[in-house]
Amino acid sequence: MKSTDIRGAFLEFFRSKGHEVVRSSSLIPRNDPTLLFTTAGMVQFKSVFLGEEKRHYTRAATSQKCMRAGGKHNDLENVGHTARHHTFFEMLGNFSFGDYFKKDAILFAWELLTEVYRLPKERLWATIFENDDEAEVLWHELTGIPRDRIVRLGAKDNFWQMGDTGPCGPCSEILIDQGEDVGCGRPDCRVGCDCDRYLEIWNLVFMQFNRSESGTLTPLPKPSIDTGMGLERVSSVLQGKRNNFDTDLFAPIIASIEGASGVPYGKGPDTDISIRVIADHLRAASFLMSDGLAPSNEGRGYVLRRIIRRASRHAKLLGFTGPVLFRLTDSVVETMGGLYPELVQERERASKLLMIEEERFTRTLDQGMRLIDDIIGALRKSGEKIIPGGELFRLYDTFGFPLDLARDIAVDNHLLIDEEGFHREMEIQRERARASWVGEEEAIASVYKELATEIGETVFVGYDTLEAEAVIKAILKEGRVVTEALEGDEVELLLDRTPFYGESGGQVGDTGMISCPGAEIEVTATKKEVGLHAHVARIKWGRIKVWDAVKCSVDREKRMASARNHTATHLLHTALRTVAGEHVKQAGSYVSPDRLRFDFAHFYSLDRKEIEGIESLVNGKVLDNIPVLTQVADIQEALKSGVTALFGEKYGEKVRVVSVPGFSSELCGGTHCRTTGDIGPFVIVSEGSVASGIRRIEALTGKAAYEYLQEKRDELARVAEQLKTDRPHERVEKLLNDLKEAEREVQSLKARAASHDSLSIVEQAREINDVKVLSCRVDSLEQKDLRVLADNVRDRLGSGIIVIASALEGQASLVAMVTPDLTGKYRAGDILRDVAARAGGKGGGKPEMAQGGTRELDRLDKALESVYDMVKSGGNRK
Repeated sequence: MKSTDIRGAFLEFFRSKGHEVVRSSSLIPRNDPTLLFTTAGMVQFKSVFLGEEKRHYTRAATSQKCMRAGGKHNDLENVGHTARHHTFFEMLGNFSFGDYFKKDAILFAWELLTEVYRLPKERLWATIFENDDEAEVLWHELTGIPRDRIVRLGAKDNFWQMGDTGPCGPCSEILIDQGEDVGCGRPDCRVGCDCDRYLEIWNLVFMQFNRSESGTLTPLPKPSIDTGMGLERVSSVLQGKRNNFDTDLFAPIIASIEGASGVPYGKGPDTDISIRVIADHLRAASFLMSDGLAPSNEGRGYVLRRIIRRASRHAKLLGFTGPVLFRLTDSVVETMGGLYPELVQERERASKLLMIEEERFTRTLDQGMRLIDDIIGALRKSGEKIIPGGELFRLYDTFGFPLDLARDIAVDNHLLIDEEGFHREMEIQRERARASWVGEEEAIASVYKELATEIGETVFVGYDTLEAEAVIKAILKEGRVVTEALEGDEVELLLDRTPFYGESGGQVGDTGMISCPGAEIEVTATKKEVGLHAHVARIKWGRIKVWDAVKCSVDREKRMASARNHTATHLLHTALRTVAGEHVKQAGSYVSPDRLRFDFAHFYSLDRKEIEGIESLVNGKVLDNIPVLTQVADIQEALKSGVTALFGEKYGEKVRVVSVPGFSSELCGGTHCRTTGDIGPFVIVSEGSVASGIRRIEALTGKAAYEYLQEKRDELARVAEQLKTDRPHERVEKLLNDLKEAEREVQSLKARAASHDSLSIVEQAREINDVKVLSCRVDSLEQKDLRVLADNVRDRLGSGIIVIASALEGQASLVAMVTPDLTGKYRAGDILRDVAARAGGKGGGKPEMAQGGTRELDRLDKALESVYDMVKSGGNRK
């Protein structure tokens, strides 16, 4: 079976069993800060399993994009060296949310494997949790598997839990015996062996318990099912391949690598590893970038950068000398773009990002080579023979410098590397990553979750009104639930209903007042937490308690300012795509009453003409005064209509569509203007880069935009007044031309002065070991003037060594030069480095010229005098 048929058969099988086939969620779990990437099919259903979200179905099936690279789940370093490890993979899964349980899960799995996929029953095995007698009975009675092919394993292998507390349960793995010729050949080879003979193909999780903080397991009222089967692995079994990379999922990608490199797959173990790494990492990078990610130096973007650089390194091992990955992404798009249209939509952007990142890696690799040369030089001087693990890890972590390359360089230099120390540092970093990406349940099991269960979600009425009557359902003070609060207390109020918008979707929360006959409360912020609106507030006077009836009043001016800015971001998004290109994609936004910020995927800075075009387009729509329409629609129908949705954003079954007819239509839960004319003037105040491939625009609307333009007008008027002209641009242009001419005259005078000074300075040169040496100090020169003077002295000296320093405004600049006939014996970089160090500063450079500086002027003269001793003793030679 082809992989497309395997995937399709899985989804159609479960559709026929009453399951909702759900689209894969993004690789980036936007609303789950506990995860670096989506690592399993259940991630998009986590809130359903936890009872925080209700859906119209109780059975689901998916083919989910997954990534295991970074954070708690990291297979990156194993990829290419094994038959089964991948960074990106697809997980086929079926789920029951309190519907069917063990019996049906086992029956469904057995029917699919044996009747649809036609795997031989006699080769299938099952593992169960060591205490799960019920599962053993079900497997034996429902499928006929002999009891000797049902293996009991411990909690490490066959018990699953979401976190230290919460839903958990035993699991059952289905394995296939691939035969003795696939295994390790040991007589004791059995289920659980690390070889591939007994290959796990499907894991069924029976979520039936809740674990308390004390570790006690209590049965769940509605047990659930979560299963996962790797598409790559089951494809290898059904296609008779012993390596996932030999399946049709990878064949077209590997063929493109073979064609571009001229290296056939199967030529040898080393080149095969490189081809597998490139094929896997191309898929991972393409999918991550299609979900809106860009390479960066932190978080998810850093993992993407590591993946690209590892692939680039292996491309170089195959003989590629320049960027090549960006040319190979078409094979990924052609293989998987039919099922995942985002690959097609983001093809151009992904290709450009890859090219930029490959070029950057080439530069950093060169930096790493220079650093490892320095490390080796220092080891030779000290007589050491082992490159420290800490240094190797620094090269790897900072520059992406691969350990295998460091090992090769060490061998070439008759040195060893401290691999144990390297891996120790790597593990320390992994522990830091695990600590920063905290356990999933820990981040969710909060007081808000408990309150949401107890008091129910907050009803938001703020789309239609800015005032509402409500009841206080709970009060939080310093993170604890209290029953009352007094004057001066800073608290969070949870109400049954509210007109206050809770911060979400990039828009800040509302502020305003809450009052009752016995108190007045100032709301300084509003947050959204697990379906609750938490009103961050201060009791101005009086006393409040739970169940008090209150009146809520949103700050109208600030709400309207936020609405203007939010609607403007929608117009800006469309205008950007119109002016800069359809590849532009929103990468983030921030909407407050004061301003708006919009991050977007683009590769180059916008020029003035483009910015003016965007402003003109937005302001044109403002002048058209188009009604801003909102409606609630079914998510699938909305997406089919062409509405803009953010990749990875979590949407419910029903979504809110905000549209400016004929121009913009987006899924959005924020607050907006009634018409575009309400926005008022729109002005872009800045545009710049915030990450590789990500640009940021900051803009103003309404009163803030008017005040900004008025300030600029007043500033221009003051300039015109000072210049005594009504045409300041022409006057400034003339002044700049005059200034350039004056600077040319100054430089000419300085050059003549330097030429004159060089005559007297050359006379101070000493001859040491048949070499003319000059080391002196000429104060009050800037760095560039000092360089001109040194050039003149060198030319007049003809042959020799020159070091000149100049002190100016509390610091000194240093220049060292060695004429070409002497660089075989002396190097300016070494001399300058030594002199600068003696003067308490830093410096370095090339054999013929080097520069540096220091702030410790009291050490300067002695350091300059040391040059003569250095040459006399033959120091700092090559």
